[in-house]
Amino acid sequence: MEPIEVTARFDEQGTITPLHFIWKGGHYRVESTGRRWQDEQGQHLLVMVSSGRIYELTFKSGEGCWFIGQVGPDRMVA
Repeated sequence: MEPIEVTARFDEQGTITPLHFIWKGGHYRVESTGRRWQDEQGQHLLVMVSSGRIYELTFKSGEGCWFIGQVGPDRMVA
């Protein structure tokens, strides 16, 4: 997993909504958030950016850090 910078909204119920992220010098605006799940690595969120690409972002609440990682040419996973 690779650390990234994410701007996100955290509501009163604890729901996280990523708004955009910076990765490898690019700025990516999140158009929609899909599936979410929690495991020992953190809270995972599938997001779609304006280009239509799907990314998986992971938020580690104990560290307050976001991560991303690549799985294949058309999908990014963290």
